[in-house]
Amino acid sequence: METKELTHYKTLVAKLPQLKKEIAKVIVGQQEAIDEILIALLAGGHCLLEGVPGLAKTLMVKTMADALEMPFKRIQFTPDLMPGDIVGTEMLEEDHQTGKKFFKFNRGPIFANVVLADEINRTPPKTQAALLEAMQEYKVTYAGNDYELPRPFLIIATQNPIEQAGTYPLPEAQLDRFLLYIKLSYPSEQEELNVLKNTTGTSRPQLQTVLSDGEIVDLQRLTRQVHISDELITMINKLVRSTRPESSPSAFVRQWCDWGAGPRAGQALVLCSKARAVLHERFSVIPEDIQTLAYPILRHRIALNFRAEAENVTTDQVITELLK
Repeated sequence: METKELTHYKTLVAKLPQLKKEIAKVIVGQQEAIDEILIALLAGGHCLLEGVPGLAKTLMVKTMADALEMPFKRIQFTPDLMPGDIVGTEMLEEDHQTGKKFFKFNRGPIFANVVLADEINRTPPKTQAALLEAMQEYKVTYAGNDYELPRPFLIIATQNPIEQAGTYPLPEAQLDRFLLYIKLSYPSEQEELNVLKNTTGTSRPQLQTVLSDGEIVDLQRLTRQVHISDELITMINKLVRSTRPESSPSAFVRQWCDWGAGPRAGQALVLCSKARAVLHERFSVIPEDIQTLAYPILRHRIALNFRAEAENVTTDQVITELLK
């Protein structure tokens, strides 16, 4: 890496703590979730955010988009939402000079840098599937034409873990498209006290823009250049392979799991570990990166058997056993 390029990257990396400070002006606590969303952004992936109502999921995403100066769109998923409401649709228009009619593609809310798919499990699979091509190929195909999505592109989907009536669980193929599965917990007593003090008055924090979309693309490029040793890649490979009951050395996995993570999980763990290193202003991956990110990367890629569900065994418990 040339000296000029290295200086540019170091300048960008130094802005990441400032970005977290700007988000903290609005969002109290939830530091782990904010870090994981930023890791998904740096790694160029998407994330699924799960938490009970009132934990500021929507506000968190909106605040991050504001601090990054990136166009933000929110889609409220409902049972009657159609694929065209997400990707867009063709409209019949008339050329006023020639009088000829033609179809023009009107872009939907998916054409933004940051897209919040709110309560994604409230819409049927047909509409959920409208996101698949966008998430994987970064483009939308309509009437035989391809429309490129803006870069960087980040989908953050939310779902409520409590209400199951009238919801449609995400199919495994779509779950696997999410780089990270982030679980939001309740704030601590002090954090909740700060929320009550800071959000019920007249003051409104003013956010400063920290990074542009072009700078985020540069940081995504840097993320892929971060060093990771062969020993750590071998560790990741063994960890992912040990989630598969037919070949796992772990009796816990063989007892409680139906099937494990595929190769995409290993790719995600390598890439996200590099992104976490960048977020912590390092240019090399350490074991802590892998151990921390194993949970949000693997928890939606391991399927438990019926007995495990009956005994309330969770995928996080499986991951804990494997990390031992």
